[in-house]
Amino acid sequence: MQRFLIQCVNCVLLAIIFFGIPAVTGVQFGDWQIFALPQARRLMLWGLALAVAGNAVAALGLIKGRKERKLCWEWTAVFIGLLFVQYAYLRGYFNFNWLKQTLLWFQKHL
Repeated sequence: MQRFLIQCVNCVLLAIIFFGIPAVTGVQFGDWQIFALPQARRLMLWGLALAVAGNAVAALGLIKGRKERKLCWEWTAVFIGLLFVQYAYLRGYFNFNWLKQTLLWFQKHL
């Protein structure tokens, strides 16, 4: 039951970070946008960092079972990976222009 709870909490965190934050920060009233884009990106980075910290704290002290602790460490690794990808994308270390070009090529030739 505890593993199911860990899975549910982390899936909800993923949904909030990757769907909720962009949805909330993208709200507009006429020509006025509530949040600026850099602030939305900062919120996503902080959300990922808090998810990493929460899973690490749970694995280090709150969770007693071996399987549950391993599951928390796996989620910590997932959130660290997502944090790295998000940070690298925002810093311009990689982009998805190759994917855009590939999809446009397929659209043109199919």
